Amino acid sequence: MRVVSQKIGDWIARLGSVWVEGQITQFSKRPGAAYVFLTLRDAAAEISVSVVATRSIVESCEPALVEGARVVVQAKPDWYAARGTLSLRASQIRQVGLGELLARLERLRKQLAAEGLFAAERKRPLPFLPHRIGLITGRNSAAMRDVIENATARLPSARFEVREVPVQGATAVTRMLEALTELDNDDSVDVIILARGGGSVEDLLPFSDETLCRAVFACTTPVVSAIGHEPDSPLLDYVADLRCSTPTDAGKRVVPDFAEEQRGLNQARHRLRQALTQKVERESQGLAALRSRPCLAHPQVMVDTRQTDVEQLLTRMRRALATRLDHAHRDNTHLRSQLRALSPQATLDRGYAIAQTGEGAVVRSADEVNVNEPLTLRLARGQVSVQVTDGEPAEKPSRQEK
Repeated sequence: MRVVSQKIGDWIARLGSVWVEGQITQFSKRPGAAYVFLTLRDAAAEISVSVVATRSIVESCEPALVEGARVVVQAKPDWYAARGTLSLRASQIRQVGLGELLARLERLRKQLAAEGLFAAERKRPLPFLPHRIGLITGRNSAAMRDVIENATARLPSARFEVREVPVQGATAVTRMLEALTELDNDDSVDVIILARGGGSVEDLLPFSDETLCRAVFACTTPVVSAIGHEPDSPLLDYVADLRCSTPTDAGKRVVPDFAEEQRGLNQARHRLRQALTQKVERESQGLAALRSRPCLAHPQVMVDTRQTDVEQLLTRMRRALATRLDHAHRDNTHLRSQLRALSPQATLDRGYAIAQTGEGAVVRSADEVNVNEPLTLRLARGQVSVQVTDGEPAEKPSRQEK
């Protein structure tokens, strides 16, 4: 164990002088003592280290060093082998001035903006009606009362999951990170509010811590920043999904106004009732107009009218059919008369006969038959058979007759 401790001491001794930044959490300055003992703490982690400085170095600092001050220390690491502890032997101590602090915050703001932590498109909308609201704020602080009172005044059913943590000082960032992680992992929490009252730039410095800003950016739950007053703008305001000017403003914006929503609902119901009443009235008037038409008021009239029309059409059809039949009968009688007058039977009825050969050919000339040739005479009623006994051929017509 001794050898290991010595080896560690030898390695640390070779480091030389280093610059360390931190916040003074303990400050021991005994009267008449040549050395002053300080404890520096990292604002974003549970890490602290002891610093030993001569009284002259401490007393040369302007303004005077106090607990909570942020300082930059040039020191040489010193390993105490007997106890296995590390300390720093300071050669210079400088307080971080406001101008330097603001310049560092501006550089950090530009860096985070370049990485997209402030991008508007990645900001998540707040739930309209959160079931449970996470609240990270100081113990018994006015900010906590402002958020809760204003939220419950607007929505009496609002429920809070409160985490009371230091909001300034050496442990503020660490405790806020723990509370933020716990609330973000709670599925019942729909939105998280970080709230604090106003203060100086140094007081609000934890809300510009890079580690806290990145943790808020990585949250899956929407985060609301309600830090200080309207002019205050720590870096957390740019990273959060919603920036509220004050804790009072956060209490009003994180939940809907129950009374206002109730009024809106009543107005919507009234408009819906009016629209429905007007619709029913229009349809009733249209139905009454339809029912007042003759075809619906006295439907038998339409049937009677159609029956009369049908009877008239039937009468016209019968008359037209009778007329056409009469015309056709007269035409038929006339044609039959013409047919009888022109038929061979009419000729036979007048006493004429038609001579036919045995093959049935009609004899038109004496030249067409021979003596002793049998012929058939067709009479008006029946027929007789004869035989040619004598005949003279027909005389040829003279040239003049031609």
